Amino acid sequence: FSMGKIVVDTRVCKGCGYCIQACPKHVIRMGEQRNSCGYGNRCPEQIEGAECVACKTCAIVCPDSAITVYK
Repeated sequence: FSMGKIVVDTRVCKGCGYCIQACPKHVIRMGEQRNSCGYGNRCPEQIEGAECVACKTCAIVCPDSAITVYK
């Protein structure tokens, strides 16, 4: 079975970290890339090699709809 992948839209992500807290598999961390529209916060990213199960919990809790989950 194939693993999932998250993509964060850095134009709308404010770096709140809700997705990191909500991920049941702990595969998301705060990355180095910053929001490109002026929020000074860093944006989350999937940990390289981590096994995302594409449960979409991160996308559901994101208040800015900044996360797309691919299976």
